[in-house]
Amino acid sequence: MTITFEVIEFDNAGDAIQHYEASGYGDGVIALDAKYYVTKRAETDRLAEAGIEFAYVFDHEMPDGEHRIMTVPVN
Repeated sequence: MTITFEVIEFDNAGDAIQHYEASGYGDGVIALDAKYYVTKRAETDRLAEAGIEFAYVFDHEMPDGEHRIMTVPVN
């Protein structure tokens, strides 16, 4: 199955999160097939409905102030 979706591609999660937070583009970051993408909610909804496995990626601040990149799997 081939699905075309509108994204901005990055090689690592940190760069994708930084771009998302600085640019205001999109609704979040996802990981799919060892790549990271800044994309819009409509696109992630389409991927989820098609049964494609991906993960939402976000920067989480721990109680001690340390930042960790976390993922939430979908499908």
